[in-house]
Amino acid sequence: MLTLYSTQASGNSYKVRLMLAQLGRPFRLVEVDIFAGENRTPDFRARNPEGRVPLLEVDGRFLAESNAILFYLAEGTRFLPADAFDRAEVLRWMFFEQHSHEPGIAAARFWLRQVRGGRDLRTHDVDRWMEEGYAALRVMERHLGDRRFFVGATLTIADMALYAHTHVAEEGDFSLQGFPAVRAWLERVAAEPDHVDMEWRPSVAAA
Repeated sequence: MLTLYSTQASGNSYKVRLMLAQLGRPFRLVEVDIFAGENRTPDFRARNPEGRVPLLEVDGRFLAESNAILFYLAEGTRFLPADAFDRAEVLRWMFFEQHSHEPGIAAARFWLRQVRGGRDLRTHDVDRWMEEGYAALRVMERHLGDRRFFVGATLTIADMALYAHTHVAEEGDFSLQGFPAVRAWLERVAAEPDHVDMEWRPSVAAA
């Protein structure tokens, strides 16, 4: 059975839980308290030298980076197109998520909502997060203006990668009111069969 080392409130960890739920694959969940330093122990860093979650254990091997995990899990499924160009498009939007989207939207949510005193600690970064995050949302709005999903006509891992942080963007002080196409896309993703929210946990878990 797969084992996922995850932090429940982490958008990156949620991506993988969402994917596993969509696939209906059983997995063992190990909660990692990053605020207590459980990701920085010698034992955890032996599994992932970067000390980050999520981390997927597959037959004694460990795969880090949320989007790499999504790509691995999607192989041979409907969530990763067979067409070479469409597959590259999926990767394009996953790279966009990591390079242009997450540094503003996810960082703002983490420091402003999850870290105690984070707003005071990172006051000098707030304007940059807002600028970068809204720029990413504008790109998404333009792309989704005449599309139901990011690549093709159905849900792919590109959508899951972008959905994870976008659907909680308001927790990082972003307003989605000016992005009707993005809001409609969020609703479509949430309406997909086997969709789960960020609070969902599998029936098999480990303390």
